[in-house]
Amino acid sequence: MKSDFAMARRHLERAYNALSGDDETSRKSRDALDLLVDAILTAEYRRQECEIIPFPANEDRRSRRSNI
Repeated sequence: MKSDFAMARRHLERAYNALSGDDETSRKSRDALDLLVDAILTAEYRRQECEIIPFPANEDRRSRRSNI
């Protein structure tokens, strides 16, 4: 089962917004949530590994380009 990073990020952002106080606990909690949101964003938009398929070199095309 894959993680739903977008939903997790939304919940963390809502928790961040709910901790709007100026007390030390709220500030530290927002800092911690900010780190978690950054980690979720990194995971959410990470490029998936893929296989790169090389194309065969075309000598005719290369020679035509150098003559232009």
